[in-house]
Amino acid sequence: MGETEQTTLDLILEAAMQEFLEKDFQSASLRNIVKKAGVTTGAFYGYFGSKEDLFEALVGEQYDYFMERFCRAQQEFADLPAEEQPEHLSVTSGACMHDMLLYAYEHLNEFKLLLCHSEGTRFSKLIDEMVEIETKGTHDYLRVLESLGRPSPPIDEHLEHILITGMFNAFFELIIHEMPLEKAEYYLKEMRDFYTAGWMKIMGQ
Repeated sequence: MGETEQTTLDLILEAAMQEFLEKDFQSASLRNIVKKAGVTTGAFYGYFGSKEDLFEALVGEQYDYFMERFCRAQQEFADLPAEEQPEHLSVTSGACMHDMLLYAYEHLNEFKLLLCHSEGTRFSKLIDEMVEIETKGTHDYLRVLESLGRPSPPIDEHLEHILITGMFNAFFELIIHEMPLEKAEYYLKEMRDFYTAGWMKIMGQ
């Protein structure tokens, strides 16, 4: 790719980031993006087939990394011997969430798009997808506790969904409001302690 082409692409992406942050995906105008970038519509379509493709170019890499890191932590925990899982419950999850927080802070605009401006795209279900994965992991862990002779009392599925969703919403609040990183790290640790203690209580552990 030549230098001129790269400059054109950068101009389009920069203008798109500004437009999406200001107006959300659904309200953003390709006409405005092209105008802000100072390029022709033909030049735009030389790079992207649609507004959806453009949004994907801005956040797809960050979304994929985030979900991969989250799923990898779930798998690493599930791969631990059953008898080791209770003592690693908070450690594995805490390390994962801290890594994800640092990554999000390195890509704040992209995560602002994902969390606040992605309605109408495949990315708008980020929290729902994480809740679904976490719920499955919770059920797997309950079976591990049962195998260890430490069964949990029945957990109401609606309460479970509310608690898990609330946990992720609390986590993403740190990013949405751009807390100073040092404070965000502290809040995250306190949140992890809070939710871990709460889950231990509910699980009768």
